[in-house]
Amino acid sequence: MATTHTILADISAGISELKKNPMAVVEQGDGAPVAILNRNQPVFYAVPAKAYELIMDKLEDVELAGIVRTG
Repeated sequence: MATTHTILADISAGISELKKNPMAVVEQGDGAPVAILNRNQPVFYAVPAKAYELIMDKLEDVELAGIVRTG
């Protein structure tokens, strides 16, 4: 029975493609994360620095909102 995995990115690339030209793979995402696949299964996401910074800012906002709510 095949296992399916949700890919949380619009663009994906294989490990071998990443090894050949990592920056080209990241650029394919046009600023968004790129799912890196191994045997057609996602193993990690290549997240550009700006996207990662935005994610971390949002997480901090959520954490601060929780602190404010609990008072």
